[in-house]
Formats: sequence, structure tokens, C-alpha cells
Amino acid sequence: METTVRTPFPPTSGNSPRGDGPLHKGATSVHAAVDRVAGAVDEAARKARPVIDRAAEFAHHAVDRAADVAMPTAEWLGEQGESLMAAPKKLVDGTCKYVAANPLKSVALALVAGLLIGRIVR
Repeated sequence: METTVRTPFPPTSGNSPRGDGPLHKGATSVHAAVDRVAGAVDEAARKARPVIDRAAEFAHHAVDRAADVAMPTAEWLGEQGESLMAAPKKLVDGTCKYVAANPLKSVALALVAGLLIGRIVR
């Protein structure tokens, strides 16, 4: 069974069913050029794969090392977090108690501190 290719071009236009017309030759050369480019891209990808794999492995090791270095600090902050959050509250509570116990001394200290800061700023 033979299949006949029907095209909108008459056989006299150079597009003969045998495939020896100028359109066929042009398509063949374009197809060959595309094949060469595709082959070059495949070759470049094949050559680049080991470099990309090494870079990914290096990045993975760098992230692991950074995580190993940061882990003790994160653990310490987790353990000390509550006491670190309570430190300012303790400072304010201690200051309030001192002022309540020594009101005149507290006013004198505030006056001296204000005078010193005023002299420095001028």
C-alpha cells in the first residue's frame, strides 16, 4: 500500500513528492543544523553535570558545617532564653526597690547624672 502525499503546491513549484526540490533541500539543511545544535547542547549538559554535582555537594557540606556550628548557640539560647527574658524585669524591680528604700539618695544620683549628661552634651 503506497501513500501519496498531497500538498497545496503543484508539482511544478519545485516541491515534488520525490523530495528533491529546493524546499526539501532547505528543510533538510535546517533539520541538520538543528540536530547539530541539539547534539552540542546535549554534550555541554553532559560535561556540565559533574561540575554541577560537585557544586551541589560542596553547598550541602557548607550548610551542614554552618548548622553544626550554630547548633550549640541555639541550644544555649533555648536553655537560657527564659532567664535572658527575665533579666530586664529583674533590673527594673531592683531599681524600684532601691528607690523605695533610698528616696533622697536616688534623687541626688539622678541630679548628678543629669548634670553630667548636660555638660557632656553641650
